Amino acid sequence: MPKAIVVESPGSASVMKWRDVEVGRPDKGQVTVRTKTIGVNFIDIYQRSGLYPMPMPFTPGGEMCGEIEAVGTGVTGFKIGDRVATGTAGAGCYAEVLNVDAGKLVKIPKEIDDQTAAAMMLQGMTVQFLIRQVYKVSKGETILVHAAAGGVGTILCQWASHLGATVIGTVGSPGKARLAKAHGCDYPIIYSRENFVDRVRKITKGEMVPVVYDSIGKATWPASLDCLQKLGMFVTFGNASGPLPPIEALMLSQKGSLKMTRPTLFHFADTPERMRKMAGDVMKVIKSGAVKIEVNHKYSLREAARAHRDLAARKTTGSIILEP
Repeated sequence: MPKAIVVESPGSASVMKWRDVEVGRPDKGQVTVRTKTIGVNFIDIYQRSGLYPMPMPFTPGGEMCGEIEAVGTGVTGFKIGDRVATGTAGAGCYAEVLNVDAGKLVKIPKEIDDQTAAAMMLQGMTVQFLIRQVYKVSKGETILVHAAAGGVGTILCQWASHLGATVIGTVGSPGKARLAKAHGCDYPIIYSRENFVDRVRKITKGEMVPVVYDSIGKATWPASLDCLQKLGMFVTFGNASGPLPPIEALMLSQKGSLKMTRPTLFHFADTPERMRKMAGDVMKVIKSGAVKIEVNHKYSLREAARAHRDLAARKTTGSIILEP
């Protein structure tokens, strides 16, 4: 019988249990996938902890790469043996075998290995909607990226640099500063040693930036707004240090008629067609060499709790994967 990580009630990483699970035949529109590699993301922690409520019990994980073992009725375009990946499964991927809607899958070309495929989907498509849809980064612009050495951060810095932007990024240590620098961040700022607002002002000669990408949350608020130009956009897409406090709309007016948005991947990749177009953009920049997915940490699937603890404690850089 295959095994999976199961959460029966929200809580700390210790609530994740290694269990036998029953995986039946795929329903209509589904395929059965045997996972090869599984991505680990902050959203998994938010769901496990209860910050993002989930029906219980559930298996975490929205990102994986694997091979199709069975095909349900009504499925077209996929067959047994296909290498596939998803970043929009929502949950269920911390498993040796799972059934998943075919509309949430993309085929993976041979040029992209399993580790890259598992780590590129949720994070890569997140970067795609952040810099190509929410705010279209252009050549010659200077942008600010918080957590520039993280999984999303290293992808975002590389892709924005490829587009011709100058990238300022905040990081937590000298080692992370070197990693961010090696992945397209022109000006890494160690936020524990420097005031990032002052550094942004100095780097931009007082002009500040048109957009701030923030996955940190509470710890960088409201200073991120002070890095923006008039009419600039604050893009908050994560809560690594905790959720933002209640926000007064008047603050945005007082700081320069700023715009603020809290986007999520599932609203941008809400149909198979949109999701596959976004994934295609991600695979294009990876195959061209413009973006490299930095998989720096690997754990066995049954060690998922340790992976969560390390990610939450900011002990990791780049992407994290689990291997069954």
